[in-house]
Amino acid sequence: MMPSWSADENKKVTEFSTSRALDHIKAIAKQPHYVGTQNHEVVANYIIKELQKLGLQTTVQEGFTLSDWGNLVKSKNIMCRIKGTEGGKALLLLSHYDSAPHSFSHGASDDASGVATILEGVRAFLNAKTKHQNDIIILFTDAEELGLNGAALFITEHQWAKEVGLVLNFEARGSSGPSYMLMETNKGNAGLVKEFAKAGAEYPVSNSLMYSIYKMLPNDTDLTVFREQGNIQGFNFAFIDSHFNYHTAQDDVAHLDKSTLKHQGSYLMPLLNYFSNANLDNTAATEDYVYFTIPFSFISYPFAWVLPMTLIAVGLLIILVFLGKAKKMLKLNEIMKGFFPFLGALIFTGLITYYGWKALLWINPQYNDLLNGFTYNGHDYIAAFVFLSLSICFFFYQIASKPKVTMNHYVIPLLFWIVLNGFLANSLPGAGFLIIPVYFGLVAFAVFVFSQRSNWIVNLICGIPALLIIAPFIQMFPVGLGLKVLFGSAILTVLTFTLLLPIFGAFTKKGSWSLMLFIIAIVFLVKAQYNSGYEHGKAKSNSLVYLYNADTNKANWVTYDTNLDSWSKGYLGENPKQAKTWNDLKLFSKYQSEFTYAAEAPNKGIAKPTITFLQDSVVGFKKYLKIKITPNRKVNRYDIFADEIMTFFNFKANGAIPLGQKGTELERNGKKLLSYYVVNNEPLVLQFTLNRSTVLDMDVMESSFDLMTNPIFAMNHREDWMMPTPFVLNDAVVIRQKIKPTPKVVAPVVSPVVNPKLVQPVIAKDSLQVKQNGL
Repeated sequence: MMPSWSADENKKVTEFSTSRALDHIKAIAKQPHYVGTQNHEVVANYIIKELQKLGLQTTVQEGFTLSDWGNLVKSKNIMCRIKGTEGGKALLLLSHYDSAPHSFSHGASDDASGVATILEGVRAFLNAKTKHQNDIIILFTDAEELGLNGAALFITEHQWAKEVGLVLNFEARGSSGPSYMLMETNKGNAGLVKEFAKAGAEYPVSNSLMYSIYKMLPNDTDLTVFREQGNIQGFNFAFIDSHFNYHTAQDDVAHLDKSTLKHQGSYLMPLLNYFSNANLDNTAATEDYVYFTIPFSFISYPFAWVLPMTLIAVGLLIILVFLGKAKKMLKLNEIMKGFFPFLGALIFTGLITYYGWKALLWINPQYNDLLNGFTYNGHDYIAAFVFLSLSICFFFYQIASKPKVTMNHYVIPLLFWIVLNGFLANSLPGAGFLIIPVYFGLVAFAVFVFSQRSNWIVNLICGIPALLIIAPFIQMFPVGLGLKVLFGSAILTVLTFTLLLPIFGAFTKKGSWSLMLFIIAIVFLVKAQYNSGYEHGKAKSNSLVYLYNADTNKANWVTYDTNLDSWSKGYLGENPKQAKTWNDLKLFSKYQSEFTYAAEAPNKGIAKPTITFLQDSVVGFKKYLKIKITPNRKVNRYDIFADEIMTFFNFKANGAIPLGQKGTELERNGKKLLSYYVVNNEPLVLQFTLNRSTVLDMDVMESSFDLMTNPIFAMNHREDWMMPTPFVLNDAVVIRQKIKPTPKVVAPVVSPVVNPKLVQPVIAKDSLQVKQNGL
């Protein structure tokens, strides 16, 4: 599925070198470099210098964006342009250079690997003096990890965005495994599919089932912004294995699979050579194609073929069964007996895997520490349950199916697969390629019917498509979706086994095979259990936040952990209290994490932010507000909350309006208004309008990510088998307080009676300003 890397690879200046790309990753991923840090600037300057070494003139785009995630960031995009010989649409090479905050992630895979792939690929392209018709834009976006803000800034405000015809985006959601190609398109994918096939990538790994599922899920790459906001389509290339390293301190150079990096390069070079000369308008289409890959091949056909192919399969099966009965090779009662081993294996395997995994979670509660749902020994569990599923299959077919009646029992699996494809043709046509192994099964069945005997060579050949097309999903599903879907892999194992029944059914000692496979499953389970602990490089994640409530003048330690370890207990104690009351203002996290435990903490006298009402005026039925929140310490983030009954109009934050906002009313979900990631300690300025009768009920949480380095705390360092929990606000010093005007102190005035005629009308300055603005 992917190329292999060796340290002594060819380093011709005109070819992509994984080693040279790795040098870029080592430079970029030396330290965490999330938005707002000094290292973030260091990485930006490194990228600019590397582009200049290639003779490219770089430009920087800076500005505030408020994403539809509710994240406000001042992004800094880095870009350059290589002119083509003609003036058509431009090809854009895309990756982001910021790393994930909160978890001390070095960002080697996500996404120094993408930046390095483009830098090295462009270097090889320029050295080869490749002629190209289309302009090539290189864009390294900022703040992707915070809300795709850099991409939003480019697509909404830069003139080059209107000239882009296609995007190649390089990403990561793990640190190893093959890189999968996923498309982003608002219409049909037929144009993209055809053009990708022409580009001739040597190791394509993708299928339209992934495409169909991807379109149904909330997508969150920079390319999504191009599709949604600019109607610009393209290809994502991302690897997802070793998901446990994603966004963690273990996303470093040591954990990045070098063959995976080489796979990224094997995509870029042929696609860069092809699309820099192709007519990019050809990628537009309204029709969708089914596509899938087998080693060194990319196969596709229209969605419109899926249903006819399924109906033809139904017809062929009916004809073959009729002929088999006419030749007295098939018996109806034997065919019906095929339901028992098929359904028995399917149901029993699904149940034992589903509840088996729940039992393993009960035995190993530490697995809940890894929020992504894939443990360090996850591949051992996949192997264990796959072997267990095969053992169960052999067991049931040992009971119910002898070699001489195997092909009678094969009718039920074929029927099931055809019915399944009929359902998919209507609900998930991207899975239409799953009918192809069924056709090969029908060929094996036809040979049996016409020759009146089962040919093992034919059966073996006809079984290869099932292994090439279906079997990879057995591993892909839990890797991509977590071990909670292990039961899906087990069921798919059974379905693949039954499609290969002409091969396995001929085994005379199925009971022995069942026992042997069961023993192998136990071996893998034992191995997984033996490796169920934590160690350096396979660390346990934990979390701690210092939370000071400025309104009550009380401080607490809080955590997201369900299993406290020695380090967190050092602050929370052996019996901390539940933290439900601290979750009334819910901070965003990928997996909807909440504070679990809390304990009192010393009041360190952290400097609160200054909240200034620059405008607080009422005109007619509207109230106009402009609020400035200024930090009095080095901070990284502000989270703003408001009562859900409050309705905001004409909302702006540091001059930015919400991306994709329709109308004047602010759309929001829950109490959260926004999260502002601070650069250079710049204050937050909120401007909005309320209905006059609305009661102002807002809160701010000001966070700095310096708990472990702040000298006033003198924190104990984590042990080497621990790391900060990703996807949550972690290792932070947080101040929570109400947003309200500072009470005005009015001195008592003693004055004589004033003649009303001498009193002049006074217009508030703020009100006058409102009228001048035409509001």
